[in-house]
Amino acid sequence: MSGDDETSPASDESMEECRLFRVTGRVQGVFFRASTQTAARDLGVTGHALNRPDGSVEVLACGSVGALDELQAWLHSGPPMAQVSGVEVSRVEYQDIDSFNTR
Repeated sequence: MSGDDETSPASDESMEECRLFRVTGRVQGVFFRASTQTAARDLGVTGHALNRPDGSVEVLACGSVGALDELQAWLHSGPPMAQVSGVEVSRVEYQDIDSFNTR
């Protein structure tokens, strides 16, 4: 017996949380928000994507840890015309949101 608890990672992935992302680079005017909405909905993630005055895109995403990890990985590349230079992430208080919207 190795003593490893193999059920822990699966249970962590099913927990729900919210993350706030700030995506920088060429991310406005390249369908970033709409593509993020599609990716999030495919993953069962709720929240929003909005353009910030500084040229970045803010993404609030709530869902399972596994789905948020997948969305976070996707945000590093974004849609084909985007050129992502950075993705900042912070965990925020959980919000019960019923859809994913763009503003």
